[in-house]
Amino acid sequence: MADEESRPDEEQEEEPPRTPFDNPFFLPVMLWVFTVWFGWDAWIVPMEEHLEFNRYGFFVVLALALWYTRKGLREHREDKQREASSNGASPLS
Repeated sequence: MADEESRPDEEQEEEPPRTPFDNPFFLPVMLWVFTVWFGWDAWIVPMEEHLEFNRYGFFVVLALALWYTRKGLREHREDKQREASSNGASPLS
């Protein structure tokens, strides 16, 4: 039993499987959906009792969607470059 625990050639720390929440585009997509929702309720089919909330919410969520989309794109590019460099290929191909 002690031999099994002390083998250096076995990889002790395996990464857990990735989930959809690990995707760098998960949050941006959700924010874009909310942006469309707020925009729909603010201008396309205005809900009179929540009009001001929807209009302010639209711009707040739009700003967040733009910010996290930019951040997600950067993270995706870094992941691709890191993967390409670990495989020995050039990052541009």
